[in-house]
Amino acid sequence: MCGGSISPPVSKNLWPGQVPFFAVALQRGVSVPRAGSGPDDKRARPLYYAAMSTHTTMKTLPVWSLSLGCPKNRVDSERLLGSLGLPVKSVAQMGRARLVFINTCGFIAPAVRESVRAVLDAVNRLARCKNKPLLAVAGCMVGRYGAEELARELPEVDLWLPTGDLADWPAMLARALGLPRLPEGPGSGGRLLSTGPSYAWLKIGEGCRHNCAFCTIPSIRGGLRSEPVSDLLAEARGLLEQGVRELVLVAQDVTAWGGDLGEKKSLLHLLEGLLGLDGLAWLRLLYLYPSGVTPELLRFMRESGGPLLPYLDIPLQHAHPEVLARMGRPFAGDPRRVLDRVRDALPEAAVRTTFIVGYPGESEAHFDSLCRFVEESRFQNMGVFAYQAEEGTKAAGLPDQVPEEIRERRRATLMEIQAGISESLLAERVGQRLPVLVDAPHPEWPGLHSGRVWFQAPEVDGMTYVSGPGVTPGALVECDIVENAEYDLTALA
Repeated sequence: MCGGSISPPVSKNLWPGQVPFFAVALQRGVSVPRAGSGPDDKRARPLYYAAMSTHTTMKTLPVWSLSLGCPKNRVDSERLLGSLGLPVKSVAQMGRARLVFINTCGFIAPAVRESVRAVLDAVNRLARCKNKPLLAVAGCMVGRYGAEELARELPEVDLWLPTGDLADWPAMLARALGLPRLPEGPGSGGRLLSTGPSYAWLKIGEGCRHNCAFCTIPSIRGGLRSEPVSDLLAEARGLLEQGVRELVLVAQDVTAWGGDLGEKKSLLHLLEGLLGLDGLAWLRLLYLYPSGVTPELLRFMRESGGPLLPYLDIPLQHAHPEVLARMGRPFAGDPRRVLDRVRDALPEAAVRTTFIVGYPGESEAHFDSLCRFVEESRFQNMGVFAYQAEEGTKAAGLPDQVPEEIRERRRATLMEIQAGISESLLAERVGQRLPVLVDAPHPEWPGLHSGRVWFQAPEVDGMTYVSGPGVTPGALVECDIVENAEYDLTALA
């Protein structure tokens, strides 16, 4: 039986240049033992899939899967595995799987390195398997570097699924596995939920209409494509019927939904439909482009109340107008206007944001200005990224690139500031009684669970450790907040 992890060493400097991506990986010290590369290896090496000679008669499909990167990738994986026409059984060992599926991230260099490690690790582990499962690799790394190029460099991968063929993934994988022909038409797709029962991601669109100088997403995922409201409501209804309590809306830009549908539809139209669904406890919005946070949206959030949480994830990326202008952010004048608009309309709102430090041309004065802005704004939650020069982006060719050590120092400094702010804000919650949505048992001791209060989004923010009567996964329990740390709370039901 094959099993344990054999992760090869990866060069710290691994990054594609002017030569093929995996050729770079091989040239820079990544150990890639070639499974089955000897004269007896008779496996087919097709570009997209290796079709089985006969259809399978399996009643269930054993799958080992890994989804890297953002929640949108997770939704893509869930939709794919739920649309194959037969039940999927998750297995912990690759050797027990019929399918090994890896959904990669290609957004920034560290994510690409992580994806490379995952694929090479799978290749090494599967080399020891007597009965090799089908190895399928999907996602943004494939979309960024191309299935054809990757197939030449890693022929051990049986199936490459580019982001440009996202709608065809189920059919491509079904052919590769020899499954019966999949049903077609509306309602033929499914979804294998990997979160829950407390929450699920609802991806409402694909691609992006913005052209930020540092971002690779438009080149990987293409332009804006909104999911039809009828499909989203059907998917949301199905998730709620499975017992999901919180729906988290995600897209590259949630505020842009509906702009490409040819009708006068906006995010408000979608929100109205979702808020009318039975069983919905919380509805949360992530990835709100700053200029899309309009007075109309804020007024709708204020007047709707109920499940629509006053939680806004608004990636500002920087605070200084000169840096924002170099980033290609159209609201470069003053991001404070966005915050003022939010807090005037929703004084109780929890605002999450992200910043990029060390962007080309960012001086110490620019960074000091950003630090003062964070101190003054007191964000509930915040993420900080050290700038990465991404191949193919405008920013990669800008002058005045900031050295890595300075970028990392600035990231650490800004996160230290936010840690103090977060701890102070959470301390104000001690002694309050708040509903906690319980996510899962916590391994520390029996009866302890991890959960979240309304201003904690899943997977990206802190958590609430909770115990007491009625605390079970998926339950929404009134609790006393008894303690806080920098990013987490402790509560008793």
